[in-house]
Amino acid sequence: MHQGIKKLVTHQHFQNFIMILIILNGITMGLETSKEYASEYASLFDFFNTLVITIFTLEILLRIYVYKGAFFKDPWSLFDFVIVAISLVPASAGFEIFRILRVLRLFRLMTVVPQMRKIIAALLSVIPGIASIAGLLSLFFYIFAIMSTQLYGDTFPQWFGTLGESFYTLFQIMTLESWSMGIVRPVMEVHPLAWVFFVPFIFFSTFIIVNLIIAIVVDAMNEMNAEEEEHLTQEIQSSDAHIAKELQSLKIEIRELKNYYKIDKSDKIHPI
Repeated sequence: MHQGIKKLVTHQHFQNFIMILIILNGITMGLETSKEYASEYASLFDFFNTLVITIFTLEILLRIYVYKGAFFKDPWSLFDFVIVAISLVPASAGFEIFRILRVLRLFRLMTVVPQMRKIIAALLSVIPGIASIAGLLSLFFYIFAIMSTQLYGDTFPQWFGTLGESFYTLFQIMTLESWSMGIVRPVMEVHPLAWVFFVPFIFFSTFIIVNLIIAIVVDAMNEMNAEEEEHLTQEIQSSDAHIAKELQSLKIEIRELKNYYKIDKSDKIHPI
């Protein structure tokens, strides 16, 4: 029975079924945001949500039965467990927030689709590097926010009146959203040399820092691919070595059989 259940929960068809169920649940959650659909198909949505959480709960219980303690040592399994547990909390008085949090079920798609898991693993592996770059960017923002507040706070208080407003304005400029016509050119009408301040800021924050983060993530993905290729090569080499060993053993057995056949043939007494 244990092997049968393990074969079920690890079968690709079962994983595809769970993935389709998550996608359908995401579609119904989107439809529920429409007041028209929510009022007309409320009972149907409730039934489908109940069905989905029931299937998810059974899946988690089966996986716990199959893997036992190992289930709680796997981060992805723990993630699935927490998501399903949140969905099981009744959305009654004092727990209305859990009705909203049930949308987190859609994150389970990351654990079902291998490529998504690969990307998330790569992102988690580069957190220290990203944190260092984020610290550098924060320092850079802080310095430029102080400078912009002192330079343009009096003439453009709506953008640079306080340190917080300067932070937000610089963040908008970094994203290149209406930075030229919306902010920099109006500032340059009063301060003609303002481009000397904003152009280096954009060059450093947008074209260097942000691309550094992208480079770290891409490097992590390449490293993971290299590790997978190395692991696959080792498996192939191990398999080849095992096959070679078996062939060598088979050759020895054939040689022994030949020798035995020769001895047996020579021992026969032929009539005169």
